[in-house]
Formats: sequence, structure tokens, C-alpha cells
Amino acid sequence: MSKVWIKAKRLEFARDVLRDFCISSKELEACFTAYEQEGRIGFPSLRDLIGQEMNKGLLWRLKDTAHLLFRHGEEGLLGRFLDWGLGYIFHEAVKLKEDAHQLENYAPWFSDIAASPLDEAERELMERLTVVLGQTRESIDREIRRIRYIMDACLDLFPICYNQYAESQLLARYLFDQQAIVREVFRNKYDPLVEGIYGAPPENMPLLAARSLREGGWVDHANAALDMLESMRPDHPDLAAERALLAKGMKLSGQRRKAAG
Repeated sequence: MSKVWIKAKRLEFARDVLRDFCISSKELEACFTAYEQEGRIGFPSLRDLIGQEMNKGLLWRLKDTAHLLFRHGEEGLLGRFLDWGLGYIFHEAVKLKEDAHQLENYAPWFSDIAASPLDEAERELMERLTVVLGQTRESIDREIRRIRYIMDACLDLFPICYNQYAESQLLARYLFDQQAIVREVFRNKYDPLVEGIYGAPPENMPLLAARSLREGGWVDHANAALDMLESMRPDHPDLAAERALLAKGMKLSGQRRKAAG
């Protein structure tokens, strides 16, 4: 891939990395919670998240996109840290998937065998082998702790590495449209994220989102973004102009529909 192509796609890559991180973080946390509550890690979910070489899953695509963004970007060392962290999550999830496969497919099998009539030699061998299943549970516990630890570090790295994308309409639109999942994933670090990118208050986020939504014809969403902007700064110098452009677009759209009807 040429550096020219990568540079031209950087705004899309930045949006995609944050989007895929949020989705995969939510799905991983659901697997971890299920394991803590039910003792099952959710092998099918991990398998789908990771995918395979010819059909890459979300985590795999996240790792690859992060490599393109941060290894050719201007984020410097902190960007490489974030790139490494996202790659580490992927590789640790691969190990977790294999452990989940062992636990969910073979632990029940060994339990059935243990409840069946066995001679002394068979039982002795079974007990020797099932020691490894206990170690597999310990491995899963360690892998979950490591993934959570790195995900938390990534939450701190995103606002630092992403402040150069403060003028990106793609990123602003994602943060506005999908603020529910972003808030869920970042929790108490949501405000540092948007303020790290846009400043405090983060008024440029809804402004840029409104422009993108208006240009895409999403009138109601654009109005909602301008409402957010107005709640942050009622006297924003661009607010009235954006309202006027949106109203003009709505009028033209109505005229076209009337003419077509």
C-alpha cells in the first residue's frame, strides 16, 4: 500500500479505529462478564471477533487498521504505544479464544467421564490430565486481566493521539451519532476523550457533526447536533449560519419532492 493512499485515507482510518475499538471493547467485556457470572467465556463470540486470515473479524481488522494509521502517521511515540496496545489486545484475545475452546468443549467431557465407572488406572490418568483444565482457568483469568489493563491504557491514549483530528467531520459525526456506545466504553473517561480532542467545552464536535449530517441529508440528526452545540454555547458564531443552511436545505428538498410528486 502506498503512503499516498494511506495518507488520503487517514481520516477514515482514525474514525474506524475508534469505532472498532468501542464495539470490540463492548463485546469483550460482555464475554468477560459472562465468564465471571457463569464460568463460560463465550467461545463463539471470541471466534467471530477474531475471525481468520481469509475472513478477518473485528479485532483483526482493528489491529490492521491501527497499523496503517499509527505506523505512518504523525502521532509519534504515543501513537506507536496505542498501535501496540491494540495489537496486544488482539493477540491476547487469540490466546483467550484457544483457552475458551478447551474449557467449553473438554471440561464438560471430563466431568462426564469423572461421573462414570472408571478403573483405578483410568481415574489416575484422568485426574492427571484435568490438572491442566485448572491451569486453563488460571490462564483465562490472567488474559482477561491483561486485556482489561491494556484497554484501560488505550482509553487514556486516544484523546492524546486524536487531538490532531479535531477538524475531522467523520470523527465528529461518529462521536455524535454513536455517543451512547462511546460513553459506555469510556465511562468516566468520556469527557477527557472529547475535551482532549476538541477542548472544553467540546463545541466543535457537534458543529462538525451537524455539517456532515446536513451534507448527507440527515436533517433531524443535524438539527439534534445543532441543539447540542446550542446547549454548549448559545452564542457560537457559526450556529445561526448552520441553522440557516439547514433550513435552506430542507426547503429545497421539499420543493424537489413537491415537483417530483
